[in-house]
Parts: sequence; structure tokens; C-alpha cells
Amino acid sequence: MSDESKGAARYCRKAAWTLVAITPLIAELALGSTPVRMAWLVLLWIPIYGAGVLLIRELAVRRGRGWPTILLLAVCYELLEDGIGLQALTSPHLYDAADWGARILGFNVPYWFANTGYHAVFTVAIPIALTRLLFPSHRDRPYMGRFGLTSTAIVMALGVLVLRVSVPPSEDPGYQAPLPFVIGCLAVVLVVGVLALTAVPAPDRPVTDAPVPSLLGLALAAGLATLAFFALTFPAFGAQQPAFTEGLWVLLPLAVATAGIAWGYRTLLRWTDSRRWTDRHTLALIGGALVAHSAGGMVIMAHNAVDRLGLAAIIAVTLLAVFLIDRRLRAREALTVA
Repeated sequence: MSDESKGAARYCRKAAWTLVAITPLIAELALGSTPVRMAWLVLLWIPIYGAGVLLIRELAVRRGRGWPTILLLAVCYELLEDGIGLQALTSPHLYDAADWGARILGFNVPYWFANTGYHAVFTVAIPIALTRLLFPSHRDRPYMGRFGLTSTAIVMALGVLVLRVSVPPSEDPGYQAPLPFVIGCLAVVLVVGVLALTAVPAPDRPVTDAPVPSLLGLALAAGLATLAFFALTFPAFGAQQPAFTEGLWVLLPLAVATAGIAWGYRTLLRWTDSRRWTDRHTLALIGGALVAHSAGGMVIMAHNAVDRLGLAAIIAVTLLAVFLIDRRLRAREALTVA
């Protein structure tokens, strides 16, 4: 076998490009933050979203780490996107983030919390998990070599720059994030990133016989959890602050959301540790979350009927995609049993 053939067998560029493509579609288009009528903007977000999440996945896999590391790297991603690229974490004007309440020492705490949770799940975890389902033979293997990894890191850095020169000058002209914040942000990204890749242990949990919910039950639970998260952390129905709060009272729904996230994470660990958990359960979880995610976008993001119709169409496409992937997974299971 030639070196080229060995490289093709070892890596999976198709999986890499799939992850790069679906990440901005899920994170931006399917929420409605980039409406369907402006879908071309997704091309601008590919470097930051696509390359960023691919880099997270590759670093975690190469270090033999699991979801805790990926989620910590998602926190770093959010700081780079919203703190450095958009400057929304400190801006007094952009996206009205300063009006969400609890602006502490110039830092938009509720906006940071909501977007960290959002990016961790819908920008990072779901695209990675979905790509793992589509390319099972490379589930725990790198998608690309060292050159690809280096190129991806460079493209992501350029993506942050593209974000910085394209959005703030037009949406928040004249604002510049304080230099101490920028330096602190980069320092946190560096420290958390290094700890995530070195100090967080590799996954080593025992397999159990714990019962798991039905596929429909999982989809409904994921959907309700997504809508609850949106209701607690994003302003909706004309409110300036999340959950119709005022001032520092916004910290109360954020605390409730934190408790819910912690409980949900522990529950999900218990289910996924079970030998009864299958890829179809993972897909049901993803599907329920994605449908609710677009439904929530109709409330928190859509500005007019055209935007809502676009999200309704995305929900229909999502349901069709989940059906087709589930059929593929069932066929794969049948072959395994046979």
C-alpha cells in the first residue's frame, strides 16, 4: 500500500469537511441568528465555526480525551468568538447585551452565560456527535494529519479576525474592547485550554446495565431541556432581560439554569454509561434538541414572518435528516446483529 493510501485509510477528510460544513449551519442558520434570507453569510462564519470546532475535536482526540475536555475547549471557543471577535462580552451596545442585566465591571455576565451554554451544545457538542454517527470507523481517530491540524488552527485564527473586522465596525462602530480584558481573555483561553488537554483525565467509566429512556422520551426530554434553557437565559417576547427579570434578579434564572445543566449532565452520563445506549439514542437526543432549538429561534431570534417561515422549513429539513440517518443506523445495527 502506498503512503498516500495509508494516509487516506488513517485519516478521513470527508468527516473533517462534513464537520466544518454542518457546524455553522446548526449554530447560526438553524437558530436564526443568521436568517435564511441571508444564508450566504454562513460562508463568512465557516472559518471561525467550522475550523474552530474541527480544531477542538482534533485536539481532544489526539490527546485521548473525551467530552469534558471538549466542553472546556468550547468555553475557550466562546471567549474567542464573543470576547475577542465580536467584543460582545464587554460592549455596551452590541446585541443589547449590556441590557440583559448584571453587567459587572463592564462584563456582560448573562450574555456570556447564555452564549457559553449555547456554543458548548449547539456549536461544539452536537456537530461533533453527529459527525461521529456518520463516520463511526473514525469515531476516536484523527480526521487529518499534522499539516491539516496546523492549517485548521491558522484558519480559525483568521476566522476570529474576519469576525472582528466584519461585525463590530458595522454593528458597534467605534467600540474597542479594553486591552486588559483582551489580554485576560487570551490568558484564560490559554490556561483553560492547557488544563483541558493535560489535567482532565481520559474517559474511563465502567459500563453499566442502567435503564435508558425510549427514543421518543429522549427526543422530548432534549427538546424540553433546550426550550427551558432558552427561557431561562435569553430575553424573549420583548423583554430586555432573560426570564422577564430586572437588574441583578437575572442571576436567579441563571442559577436555576446552572443547576439544571449540572443535573442533566450527570443524568446523561448515567444513561450513556449503560450498555443499552446505542447510536440511535444519541440521534434521538440530537434530533429533539435541534428541533426545539429552531423552534426557540422563532421566538428569540426571528424578526419577521419570513424569518419564521425559514426556521419552519429548517425544522422540516431537520426531521427528514434525522429520519434518514436513523434508517442508516438501523441498517447498520441489523448488519451487526447478522
